[in-house]
Amino acid sequence: MKRFASLLLFFAVFLYNGCAFADAASAVVMEESTGRILYASNPEERLPMASTTKIMTALIALENSALDAPVTAGENAFGVSGTSIYLEKGETLSMEQMLYGLMLVSGNDAAVAIAEHVGGSVDGFCALMNDRASQLGCVNTHYTTPHGLPASDHYTTALDLCRIAREAMRNPTFRTIVSTQRATIPWQNHAYDRVLMNKNKLLSTYDGAIGIKTGYTKAAGRCLVFAAERGGMTVLGAVLNCPDWFDQSAALLDRAFEQYHLYTALRQGEIVYRLPVEGGTADGVDLIASGALTAPLSADETAEIGFRWPQSQRAGFQAGERLGEAFLTVNGETLASVPLVAAESVPDNSFLFRLRRTGENWLFLEN
Repeated sequence: MKRFASLLLFFAVFLYNGCAFADAASAVVMEESTGRILYASNPEERLPMASTTKIMTALIALENSALDAPVTAGENAFGVSGTSIYLEKGETLSMEQMLYGLMLVSGNDAAVAIAEHVGGSVDGFCALMNDRASQLGCVNTHYTTPHGLPASDHYTTALDLCRIAREAMRNPTFRTIVSTQRATIPWQNHAYDRVLMNKNKLLSTYDGAIGIKTGYTKAAGRCLVFAAERGGMTVLGAVLNCPDWFDQSAALLDRAFEQYHLYTALRQGEIVYRLPVEGGTADGVDLIASGALTAPLSADETAEIGFRWPQSQRAGFQAGERLGEAFLTVNGETLASVPLVAAESVPDNSFLFRLRRTGENWLFLEN
């Protein structure tokens, strides 16, 4: 009996320490600003992804359509199987309303309506999805539907899903939609609006959760792309074919926030260097960081900051012009970089410049 109790205790500790992630067929956790991988298990295994497909659907729609564009449900959108917002044939909603129906309750009918509106047809829209995946370096992703219902040659990986989600989360509208727990949109021929409740339970159960998308079919299993913010750091991840999808995603997020912190090497606007200037109205210009230089580090890691800039710069540049770069490395790997820009404009002090300035001053005096 004591031996049995000891075994139970061993497995409890084993699970608590973050080893209970093997149930997912594939999993990846990524820090958003740098794209650094914080955890990976079978990251490049090609698998069906169910409705997490709709992350790319929403991204393509946002990049190719106005939010107030009218989107009409055609014959192909009406009655699509699976989850639905129950569009009627010929019903029209704005693109923004369709996107809420797509991402909160995973409307397959909304996916088809969006696809036909943007791409002219489902096939045309899927071509846009595949082109965008290629642009993002997602070589193990291929789309044949805009909704993720089972289809041949429709697959992705946890790593590619994180890359796609990271790009989508750069869009403020996408970010707002996927973090919304409840929304209402019109319902044609009804006396009341549609009430949309987000299927992502992490939004209500995990501190700092901000998205992103659930997915389920028998073929794909339970799939979840998730994100959360804590301590100034945003972490996103994906699990594919994961029976305990919400709990395991929460455990992965906990592990990331416990083991990593966001290190800031430079603040936006911080002066880094005084660069010599040749032939200008000033003999030098301050180089400043155009944004914050940050990267996620574990407790036992030390980042090194490096710089690139010319020995000197010929005058004739404007304030904000890129003149150098700062970057952070850990063990030789560059995790983040930020442009260094001119703090002020330095005109060319040539004869023609002086002549033009003299003429401007003369005109000013005459007036």
